[in-house]
Amino acid sequence: MIICCGEALIDMLPTAAPDGTAAFSPTPGGAVFNTAVALGRLGAECAFFSGWSTDFLGTMLREYLEESGVRSDLVVTSDRRTTLAFVRLVDGQASYAFYDENTAGRMLTTADLPDLPINSSALFCGGISLIVEPCGSTYEALATRQASNLPVMVDPNVRPSFVTSKKT
Repeated sequence: MIICCGEALIDMLPTAAPDGTAAFSPTPGGAVFNTAVALGRLGAECAFFSGWSTDFLGTMLREYLEESGVRSDLVVTSDRRTTLAFVRLVDGQASYAFYDENTAGRMLTTADLPDLPINSSALFCGGISLIVEPCGSTYEALATRQASNLPVMVDPNVRPSFVTSKKT
């Protein structure tokens, strides 16, 4: 079983309202979430570990994941908000405005780390989730804990707007 660890969010995708005015459509997303969905739909045994909200957007994420055949029993739920990413398209190029402060996914801590299923075969972590705290340290701790037992893969998914400081 592949364990996917990282961001789950609602992408607010640009669309048009029935009257033609600009609007946004909520769509489950996040790089790691989308990877888990793809694996599940391809028939791979897969589970997802992250934090998500008990709000209706968190419910949307859970239902979408489970409909895709992905286990969600490792997910930590809380009453914190769901992460949102508003998407702007200009000439086919996307730019994003992320709303992630104090969200269910971001506030995941090492106290939330699960015991992985015995049949776990790989750990897949998202790079965006490794940048922000406290979830970054949480995913790092899980990867460190499993590194001698499982292959650990990291999707860098570099977003310059997420980097707030440079280490020397």
